Amino acid sequence: MDYKLKINNEVKKIELELFKLNDFIHDNPELGNQEYKAVDKITTMLSNHGFSISRNIANLSTAFIAKYSNNDKDSKYHLTIGLICEYDALQDLGHACGHNLQAPSIVGAAIAIAKACEDLSFTIKVIGTPAEETTSGKLPMQKEGVFKNLDLALMMHAGDRTTVDTKSLAINKLDFEFQGTPSHAAVAPELGRSALDGVMMLFNGIEYLREHVSNDVRMHGIITNGGQAVNIVPEYATAQFSIRAKKRSNLNNVLKRVYKVAKGAALSTETEVKINTLKQMESKINVQTLNDVILKNAEVAGAKQITPPRKKTGSTDFSLVTHDVPGACLRTAFVPYNTPNHTKKWVEAGKTTEAYEAIQVASKSLSYTIFEFLTNSDLRSKILTEFEEANKDI
Repeated sequence: MDYKLKINNEVKKIELELFKLNDFIHDNPELGNQEYKAVDKITTMLSNHGFSISRNIANLSTAFIAKYSNNDKDSKYHLTIGLICEYDALQDLGHACGHNLQAPSIVGAAIAIAKACEDLSFTIKVIGTPAEETTSGKLPMQKEGVFKNLDLALMMHAGDRTTVDTKSLAINKLDFEFQGTPSHAAVAPELGRSALDGVMMLFNGIEYLREHVSNDVRMHGIITNGGQAVNIVPEYATAQFSIRAKKRSNLNNVLKRVYKVAKGAALSTETEVKINTLKQMESKINVQTLNDVILKNAEVAGAKQITPPRKKTGSTDFSLVTHDVPGACLRTAFVPYNTPNHTKKWVEAGKTTEAYEAIQVASKSLSYTIFEFLTNSDLRSKILTEFEEANKDI
């Protein structure tokens, strides 16, 4: 029997369960590191289909690994596949990034491949990674080596088009705390040293810096605390910036210059500055052969709005995974082309026929790709070679 037909049949058997999982997560949005209801529903479904569940991964209460192994685990042909699962929502918006679709798509692919390919030797791990929108559970999970022992990692993300990500930007998210000297702004301004002046000088310095960086660099920030009262010289003020670049080596050089700008701003305003790194992520390691296979399989599975990769991109914590193992993310269309994410339009589309179709397409596409990886040694070798070569150019 054709394996892809078997996969289709297995997805069909569980499609109503997948749709209910989508609807539950959509209707019960939970913020990062608080996704207890979603995790309970996801792991219960996987457990019911024969997966063993491990919780509290990397000391994260809503991180988990669900594992299913087939046949001889000691065989040299036994491969371990990771399916990365996200399920957190956005503050005040709900599931405006489509993570309600991502979880059932990943669960669907895991169950389908486990049932359809029971005569092959492999291990499937559904790896639940909380707080993608905020603190990123993938950061401590990577530090603990969660992704190290995988042979392949795949992920799905909802989208306004069906495509793959070929690149992303490395990023450092920074918090700048300026400490000044308070005084009455009208009675004794000469006694004060404004922390807000330090923040404003920081912004000015970064604006001047923009003229002298490469075209791939992105620097954008906001004032997160501008003072306490208009008639008091601000004693404390803060700003937050994201600094990005295509390569980590270039980003590190830009960061050194940003730190000098901040210290210069403090020196010129007679304030003090403390710089905190809130998040650091690398650029994605791209394996084009893997991208080609997953997009080809999406077409076979009936995906809509297939396009070439986006020319402009931001940063993703999935990049952390791709530094440990060959990986790819399939973006699957469920809203009209050019509908921006992180908007109410994505929330409103979360339980539509198009959303359910996207779950089916993604489950099949990922399963097809896993099957080819498991059974085609030439493909595996080509993917691994590209991965090793790409790792040299970061």
